[in-house]
Amino acid sequence: MKIAYVYDAVYPHVRGGVEKRIREVAVRLAARGHDVHIFGMRWWDGPALIEEDGVTLHGVCPAMPLYAGGRRTAAPAAHFARRVLLPLLASGADLIDCQNFPYFPCFAAKAASAPRGIPLAITWHEVWGDYWYDYLGRRGVFGKAVERLAAGLSHHPVAVSPSTARALEALGIAGPVSVIPNGIDLARIAAVPPASDPADVIFAGRLIREKHVDALLRALVLVRKDIPDLRAAIVGDGPERSALEHMARDLGLSAAVTFTGFLPGDDAVIAAMKAARVFVLPSTREGFGMAALEAMACGLPVVTVDHPQNAARDLVAPGATGHLSSLAAGEMAEKIRDALAGRAGMQDALSRTAAEYEWDAIAARLLQVYDGMAGC
Repeated sequence: MKIAYVYDAVYPHVRGGVEKRIREVAVRLAARGHDVHIFGMRWWDGPALIEEDGVTLHGVCPAMPLYAGGRRTAAPAAHFARRVLLPLLASGADLIDCQNFPYFPCFAAKAASAPRGIPLAITWHEVWGDYWYDYLGRRGVFGKAVERLAAGLSHHPVAVSPSTARALEALGIAGPVSVIPNGIDLARIAAVPPASDPADVIFAGRLIREKHVDALLRALVLVRKDIPDLRAAIVGDGPERSALEHMARDLGLSAAVTFTGFLPGDDAVIAAMKAARVFVLPSTREGFGMAALEAMACGLPVVTVDHPQNAARDLVAPGATGHLSSLAAGEMAEKIRDALAGRAGMQDALSRTAAEYEWDAIAARLLQVYDGMAGC
């Protein structure tokens, strides 16, 4: 089968959860003998057409900055959508899998698949719905409308989490939604040694408003009343970093909390997790929660927020692999203390949960969905 993936950012030239999912499944499907192509912007030096790990990468246009002021902008997405249409039409693909966000390429993928009658899967990592108003104010009505239009483009929607599948169904999407989650490479994670700097609590992710690291800092103040020598690591960077560092100083956490910035690679993040005891993800918007799953594979209970737009909560079995909390400092502090105290008794459940998400198994499940689409 000739499979075409469509997303403007391409791993490892751009590192993110969506890019990584595409690369991990693409490499494994190519190893099974399928002809796999990724259509994105050209993030690399050299020719527009290259091969990496048995997968053909198509740089359909020069790379452009995707973010301005910490937010995805529409112009690069629209430009990529225009530029990817003709290459997709000429690709000879048997199936196209386009990632839902930033929406505009989904319409190009539909225009490329419809004339030839080939299946189009749209993989949904998040459904924003009313969150568009928080993101853009009154202009959010346009984002919400485009999202709803994109939801009607494919009869083969794929969601990366049960939360996203439920949100798609609430949009009135036609047909069943296949849930194929993201995965992890357990062998690679097992081979990484712990970092030399231990921490009791760790967060890893972009420092943006929706991650609510400020709530974590307030909770740490309360946890330190019981554990005065508590150490925490905030791994990542983003537009909120400066404000968070000032907040940590104002709360008297300077000696307890280390802001590491972005670490040099995935293995460095895994090493930092392995040197920690509990992972806290105080986010109210996660399409999946890859970092939380990786933390579980490292033996860390996960404390995350019980919010309808936080798909990471689907990964957590309260009391077995972590705890769910509100953003209230008192409750979050209590859940962090419970996770620290109960970590040893959670190891078997954490291992079993992580094993369910091995990338090889995820790729096999996705291929079954593709085979079903091709047989329709």
